[in-house]
Order: sequence, then C-alpha cells, then structure tokens
Amino acid sequence: MTVYFIGAGPGAADLITVRGARTLASCGVCLYAGSLVPRELLAECPPDARLVDTARLDLDAITAEVVRAHEEGHDVARLHSGDPSVFSAVAEQMRRLDAAGVPYEIVPGVPAFAAAAAALKRELTVPTVGQTVILTRIAQQATPMPDGEDLATLGRSGALLVLHLGARYVDRIVSELVPHYGADCPAAVVAMASRPDELVLRGTLEDIAAQVKSAGITRTAVILVGRVLAATGFRDSHLYSPERDRHECA
Repeated sequence: MTVYFIGAGPGAADLITVRGARTLASCGVCLYAGSLVPRELLAECPPDARLVDTARLDLDAITAEVVRAHEEGHDVARLHSGDPSVFSAVAEQMRRLDAAGVPYEIVPGVPAFAAAAAALKRELTVPTVGQTVILTRIAQQATPMPDGEDLATLGRSGALLVLHLGARYVDRIVSELVPHYGADCPAAVVAMASRPDELVLRGTLEDIAAQVKSAGITRTAVILVGRVLAATGFRDSHLYSPERDRHECA
C-alpha cells in the first residue's frame, strides 16, 4: 500500500489536479489539514473512507495514523494545501515514513503564489524587468531562517519576492525591504487566493502595510514585492519574435 502526498491547490476545490482528484478517490484513508483544505474536496473520497483532520495532531500522531492505515492495507491520501514542494512540512513526514519502511508518492498541486499571480493578472517573469522569483518567508514564531536567507540579504537581489506566512508581520517586512527596493516599489497582497472570499490589495511598499492592517488580513495570504508587478513598457520576449529561427523549433 502507498501514501500519496497530494497538493490540494490554493483554496478553490476545482483547482486540484485531475491526478490529485483521481488519487483521492482511490484511497481508503484521507488525512487532511482541516484548517486549510476545502471540505468540498472530501466528497472526492470513497464513501466509506476514514477521514482524519490533522489540524490538532502533532507529527508523531500523524505518522501513527499513516502507519496504522498502511498496516491495515489501505492506500492513504495525505492532503496538503497548495503544492507539497513549498512550506508544506512534507519533508519531515517523508523522513518518518522512510524510517518506518512505508512507501509514498507525491502528487503536485497548484501553489499559492501561482493563484496569487492569477488573481493579480500578472506574469511574474517579465522580459528586461525581472526573470527571478524568490519564494520565502520570515522567521518570527517559526523555525529560524538559515544564514544568508534573511530579507535584507534576499532583497539585495532586486528580484520579485513572494512571502508566505508573513501577513501578521507586514510592518517588519516593509521596513527591511524599503532600503533595497525603495518605498515606491510595487507590492501586492492576495489573501484567500482562488476562494470566494479572495481579497486582492495593490500598492507600494509605502502603503501596503496600512492596507493590510485596514483589511484585517492576518493569515492565508501571500505578499509580493517587485517591479514586475507594475511592468508595462517591457520588450516582447524572444519566444514569439519574428526574428527567431522557427526551424530550430521543428
């Protein structure tokens, strides 16, 4: 039997992948993060599936549930919000399963930053303006950031920053980024991306913190900072240029 780490997507139930939905429908046990995963997705589970909300479980308890299901001969859906590759705490779960000899696979999902970009109607890589996206967070009431990954260091790149888990600390984020990006740098916040209650804020580093606090946003939000968010006069990419040799693509 196999454990499937499934990316549920950013919030909207219909943004789970086809593979994710099919896998979910085939598993006799589903462990899901009840505070983040849309409950509509649980309807994809078999009618007799055992559903376990992991919102109040620690790592040991989660692992015990998975190992129990494996020993009982059930495939397990471990349903995570977004995509398992980013800020999902999947790495330590896989390490535990490796130690227990339990096989697993990963089913990718739509990440929150992609849903935020869609809400903003923006490409995050724009020719001659920005070709690098940095996905990061800040260390507050969480695991410390590794050396060299603080905002001041990352901000020196001038690349588009996408910050997860930081809405509560937007003042600190702004204060650390203004010296590198300037107060007039475009910034945006997308809360509850892709959900019916999605909220999109647009501004600059000078005013985005006030907007966040006025809107009462404290969680489930992505903060984006970078010049590409307001890029207009950029050069067309080489991809569709009439000067490109189309024969090399045949």
